[in-house]
Amino acid sequence: MKGRRATTHWASFHLLPFFGAIPVNERVVVDGSYVLAAGVTAGIDGALRLAAELRGDAAAQAIQLHMAYAPEPPFDSGTPETAPPEILRQARLSVQSITARRETTARRVAARLGVVVPSS
Repeated sequence: MKGRRATTHWASFHLLPFFGAIPVNERVVVDGSYVLAAGVTAGIDGALRLAAELRGDAAAQAIQLHMAYAPEPPFDSGTPETAPPEILRQARLSVQSITARRETTARRVAARLGVVVPSS
């Protein structure tokens, strides 16, 4: 991922620099032959983008139709920027333990890759 634009789930987004990636706060990021997505439905969006690249827009649209993928979320709280502060606080607390373990792993990977990440 060194030098590549990338995105991922909000709870791990801050770890991208440990892999040498350039964090981009978007649902789907395409960098060369890489397609990266920032969550479950963003993964579907990324897969449809990839299908369009490989087989054309019509094929991707047919796949979307067969999936009946027409999201209409009941709430606008799908990102840290749109979630109510209390919901975001609770969500961050709920992933705090696994996020700490992920950071430990990311630091180990960064050391192996020779990636220097400034202290935050």
